[in-house]
Amino acid sequence: MRLSDKNVFVSVRDLIEFVLKQGNLDSTFVGSSRAVLGTKAHKKLQKEMGENYRSEVALAYTCTYEDLEFVVEGRADGIIQTLDLTIVDEIKSTTTLLHLIDEDYNLLHWAQAKCYAFMYASENTLQQIGIQLTYYHLDTKETKRFLKILSYDALKDFFEELTDRYILWIKFYMKWCRLRDQSLKELTFPFESYRSGQRELAVNVYKSILKGSNLFVHAPTGIGKTISTLFPSLKAMGEGQASKIFYITAKTITRTVAEQALLTLFEQPLHLKAITLTAKEKICFCETVNCTPSHCLYAEGHFDRVNAAIWDALQHDNLFTRPLVEHYAKKHRVCPFEFALDLALWVDVIICDYNYIFDPSVALKRFLEASEYVLLIDEAHNLVDRARSMYTATLSKKDLLKVKRQLPKSADPIKKVLNKINSYLHTIKQTVFTQNKDFIHKEAPHDLYFLLRQFINLCDKLFHASPSSSIDAGLLQLYFDAYFFIKILDIYDKHYITYAAHDRGDVLLTLFCMDPSYVIGELLAHFKAVILFSATLLPIDYYKYLLGQEDTPAIRFDSPFDKNKVDYLIAKDISTRYQDRRASYSQICLYIKQLVDKCSGNYFVFFPSYHYLNAVYEEFVSLFGEAYVLHKQSSSMDELERDVFLSYFEEQPSETHIGFCVLGGIYSEGIDLKYDRLIGVIIIGVGLPQICLERSLIENYFNSIGKNGYHYAYTYPGINKVFQAAGRLIRTEQDRGTILLIDDRFTSPFYQSLFPPEWKDCKIGNKATLFPPSSSPAPALPYGRISYPPGTPYPPETL
Repeated sequence: MRLSDKNVFVSVRDLIEFVLKQGNLDSTFVGSSRAVLGTKAHKKLQKEMGENYRSEVALAYTCTYEDLEFVVEGRADGIIQTLDLTIVDEIKSTTTLLHLIDEDYNLLHWAQAKCYAFMYASENTLQQIGIQLTYYHLDTKETKRFLKILSYDALKDFFEELTDRYILWIKFYMKWCRLRDQSLKELTFPFESYRSGQRELAVNVYKSILKGSNLFVHAPTGIGKTISTLFPSLKAMGEGQASKIFYITAKTITRTVAEQALLTLFEQPLHLKAITLTAKEKICFCETVNCTPSHCLYAEGHFDRVNAAIWDALQHDNLFTRPLVEHYAKKHRVCPFEFALDLALWVDVIICDYNYIFDPSVALKRFLEASEYVLLIDEAHNLVDRARSMYTATLSKKDLLKVKRQLPKSADPIKKVLNKINSYLHTIKQTVFTQNKDFIHKEAPHDLYFLLRQFINLCDKLFHASPSSSIDAGLLQLYFDAYFFIKILDIYDKHYITYAAHDRGDVLLTLFCMDPSYVIGELLAHFKAVILFSATLLPIDYYKYLLGQEDTPAIRFDSPFDKNKVDYLIAKDISTRYQDRRASYSQICLYIKQLVDKCSGNYFVFFPSYHYLNAVYEEFVSLFGEAYVLHKQSSSMDELERDVFLSYFEEQPSETHIGFCVLGGIYSEGIDLKYDRLIGVIIIGVGLPQICLERSLIENYFNSIGKNGYHYAYTYPGINKVFQAAGRLIRTEQDRGTILLIDDRFTSPFYQSLFPPEWKDCKIGNKATLFPPSSSPAPALPYGRISYPPGTPYPPETL
């Protein structure tokens, strides 16, 4: 659906599927190759039909409802002209045996054909017209046809009933848009004043949307990036410059922040509808995700009830958080995930994960068709590695063999092709294991492509002939893995490389996306304007390149917080390079002790690896453990354990708590420990990723295109983790504390050139100069025993 001031454009298919949808939600397998094969079938039949057959005939019909023009568009598969009758042909490819298909097999097929027939008859002043359904069996290549002859009046009645039902929704939506836009015009900034840099940020975002251009924003914590991007986007929407706003993030916590920003705006008389999308695995009401009517009562009859659920929700609520989505889904007994996706088509703001836009497996194509959408990308520094992962495909030899062994004898054709794929992978295994050679190729494994396509086609047939409950989960997963592998092979280019690695006896063949800039750039081009923002988009040119935005302007803001409330220290006498780590344990422990002894409170210490973390933790326990309360992050923490860990770092602590954490982990990004919940951050090392094959491939690739490969593979990703960890300390204007960087590399001119402005005056020294002996204990930080709520200025004696 496309909207303008007084025009609505909708396709015949969308009209039919929305108004007439009925029945069960059933994720029982629909072949991934069906679309491709169906298109080929259409072309084959159209070519065979002769000169009296016109294929792919574009049609449109305009209805007038009061002051609204409603345009229905579509493309008929074929128009057949005989001596005394015009026939509209609708072609449907199928794997259902043709003898099981009768005239009433699918009423939506007839509905689609009727719409095309009415549109053609109206355009050509025909009093009657034939409609023909042609079913083509993809395996047997046989066809079966059904023909009806209908009068123009009958078709007109059918068509008008459809459009009358749809126009109720359109009238509601357009009335809502007018109400929304008027309220957005009157919307004011929700705070009494702007923070330093905040107004400039909002103005730049607004101007970018009006111009239809993209923008990079490096804005440190405290400027208020969420409200400063949402507010001007909404003001632009009120001026008719955006029809929908996407706010996408990498983490759940930042989606919650976006919801809170909208709640703040709702304190004004605002008319706005927004939804937060939640992953299917999290929002599903069942213990295991199985969207079939036999397994899930919310799937049974879902389409009979979902429009009523959407209408109910739109009439009564505006901000659809997860609990509210679940409420309406339970009330109307519909799938909460699919309900949320359908509801999202009617709201103004969508808050969701990166996946919904970028992941080729789950991206919502329905949202990439309109050109008046605005995309706000929070934590944009995370998008590089996320996109690289989303566009990388892997096949496992072990998984393949496990599936093959479990297949029944009836699946012998699938076993045979799996044997061929296994042989292909076995040859690679011989190279990797026996000859101890790397398997790295710039060329795509095209021979494997055809074997995987054969495997997928055989699975299509098996799955369509089997009840959903009998489909083996392992085979289905291997099917999806093979399909995704082929999907990546289809876009495989110079930005990719193929490599094989061994993992505990397994061979993993990977199509590795070294450079995601091209695919990201293509996707972002679908939007009217894209705002990419983060507190750590440094160095900015690195991110502009890898996110496909080299020509996009960038603005950079300094921290709005008083830099005198933070001590930046660098320990110059310790190397944390891999070969020097063992010798650093005790020295790091002494630095930790000297910092925490200056002021009782809560501290985080970040390490580049769990091994390093555990080694220093044990050393610290043996030296000083009884004097402090220690907490250690582990790689196996579940959600409850993560929350418990954070709960120890509370305001007004009576003892010193030290959290030993890993750089790049869950506690180095996205957590908000305000006031005296955290008064010191110690960062061990420059954050370089561990040396591995993939990082080496990235390094070599960027060297080959004239970039500094080492920096692109190691330095820049590493320093970003340092910036993120340091950013845990100062979250509000009231916060103060110390950041201690431990590694002699931080003293080099190169690393210091990467630092944000507020770090430029770091004090560099050793234990003696950074922590000189004092005749009396250092005073506690001003809020060490008093908690100041947000917005409360410091008492004069503490400034």
